[in-house]
Amino acid sequence: MNTSRRQAGKTLTAVALGVAALGFSSLASAADTIKVGVLHSLSGTMAISETVLKDTALMAIDEINAKGGLLGKKLEAVVVDPASNWPLFAEKAKQLIGQDKVVVTFGCWTSVSRKSVLPVYEEMNSLLFYPVQYEGEELSKNVFYTGAAPNQQAIPAVEYLMSKAGGGAKRWVLLGTDYVYPRTTNKILRAFLKSKGVKDEDIDEKYTPFGHADYQTIVADIKKFAAGGKTAVVSTINGDSNVPFYKELGNAGLKAKDVPVVAFSVGEEELRGVDTKPLVGHLAAWNYFMTIKSPANTAFIKKWSDYAKAKGIAGHKDKPLTNDPMEATYIGINMWAQAVKKAGSTDTDKVIAAMAGQTFAAPSGITSKMDEKNHHLHKSVFIGEIKADGQFNVVWKTPGPVKAQPWSPFIPENKGKKDEPALMAKK
Repeated sequence: MNTSRRQAGKTLTAVALGVAALGFSSLASAADTIKVGVLHSLSGTMAISETVLKDTALMAIDEINAKGGLLGKKLEAVVVDPASNWPLFAEKAKQLIGQDKVVVTFGCWTSVSRKSVLPVYEEMNSLLFYPVQYEGEELSKNVFYTGAAPNQQAIPAVEYLMSKAGGGAKRWVLLGTDYVYPRTTNKILRAFLKSKGVKDEDIDEKYTPFGHADYQTIVADIKKFAAGGKTAVVSTINGDSNVPFYKELGNAGLKAKDVPVVAFSVGEEELRGVDTKPLVGHLAAWNYFMTIKSPANTAFIKKWSDYAKAKGIAGHKDKPLTNDPMEATYIGINMWAQAVKKAGSTDTDKVIAAMAGQTFAAPSGITSKMDEKNHHLHKSVFIGEIKADGQFNVVWKTPGPVKAQPWSPFIPENKGKKDEPALMAKK
């Protein structure tokens, strides 16, 4: 009896040790990687723009891993699809930080998705790198903004259209998707235009819902409004609605020489599904175009082309395209990696401190710098004209990188606001 008890005891001990060893090995393997989140819509109205940013993030992560990873560990991407559903972005962010234990997230496109996840990153003290131009009027300790603020895109574009070189526009149609980014950007632009002497009756503001497809009436209204004097359209339409909007411009024969349209959310990727011949001369303002000539850009395009082919990425394996938010994603991931190396840690607060003043040789050929205080990149501004092949011919650029103004000086209540995020007490 004692012998069988001893034998049973030995067996239980062996089983317990085996279970412990299994547990330990799974913990050890989990600790062997650094998990990073990728939070982009891979379905729904924003998939047209966001899917390629997921692939760009994975390319940059593969590249870092090929060079030995970070802090002696490989990066492991955790990809989720919030499906163009704004509340779902917050749920997926909680999942990434709480369950998947990611140390950083690269993601979001629309400002409504960023606003949805912001409280999550602040409450859980995690990091978000946001790669798209936006309306400003926000600063968070937990977000690094690698896209443009309004003074790095919207304001220079409107100034250009007002100038002789840009056609000397006197009347303005502010046309956008109905959510926070277009409405806030247009609030800033309306205040800017008024400061330049433009009257209210010379500004026509219009909004359409996400996924809107019928632009016949709107384009007819623009034509009618333009009869009252030299008119330009500022488009903050987002997602797949850009395709029917540009098709309708072509159908209506609204040419750039008569009524130029400048877009802030249309790049090479959004024009992929559009016949661009009738759109030649219409404009986009960005901080990067695929056509920029620099050795760094040539290398970036080749890198992306090879990756898209190797991974069989739909559309890109046959016709690889690069665009501004792809560049901003790529800069963000590489700067984060540099900051982790500098900090010797993935700890949020240590990485935030190490991000200040980080520089990176960007694909545009310009050295991007993360501002020492305001969590925004210093960025050069380019205005490009659409060409018949769906690419852009750069017609204007700033002499060098421009410092971001997160709080627009054209909004009176911004006076005296600090150009750096408030540090929140640790919970």
